[in-house]
Amino acid sequence: MRILVVEDDPDLRRQLDKALTEAGYAVDLAGNGEDGQFLGETEPYDAVVLDLGLPKVDGVTVLKAWRDGGLVFPVIILTARGRWSEKVEGFDAGADDYLTKPFHTEELLARMRALLRRATGHATSAIECGDLRVDTRAARATVSGEPIRLTSHEYKVLAYLMHHRGRVVPRTELVEHIYDQDFDRDSNTIEVFIGRLRRKIGQDRIMTERGLGYRLVDPAETPAQ
Repeated sequence: MRILVVEDDPDLRRQLDKALTEAGYAVDLAGNGEDGQFLGETEPYDAVVLDLGLPKVDGVTVLKAWRDGGLVFPVIILTARGRWSEKVEGFDAGADDYLTKPFHTEELLARMRALLRRATGHATSAIECGDLRVDTRAARATVSGEPIRLTSHEYKVLAYLMHHRGRVVPRTELVEHIYDQDFDRDSNTIEVFIGRLRRKIGQDRIMTERGLGYRLVDPAETPAQ
């Protein structure tokens, strides 16, 4: 899952980048509203963390522009302590949640997980497909209760497919959502990650839909060919 963080404080920006990256997300950063608005309009994000007190273009204006443009990704706004009017303005502009500075990064991660679950129709931080289970809180996966050792990119591919289980996910979509903006992207590596995942979770869990992409299924619910 790919996250955009728009925050002008460099220390907080680095802190959020580190926490989100360690939690298994691909993260892009912007230090002002102008850059953040551009990234939101040109890159495919699963969620955004948006400070309201931004230079160049304020956060509410950025958020309104995104929503007016039809962009529906979940947005967590960051507000200054005691500025309740900012929260109201942010929600009216289309925000999904808010945090008041200062805050604990664990709370932000929990709220991020909740937003992503709601956006993809899941009720808890543990996503299951048969006996395959991904715990998005711990960034871990198990099959029949046994832990699976995954690299960071293998986990990102699996987590994205699990969030969208049953749907055909094009390879280009996977590339766009597991790599951050600065990563040297190669769509061919997706096939490598899929191959590794099949060896670790079972060959019959990730279906290849020729010319379309990949679909994660529960083998017990899939009719024999």
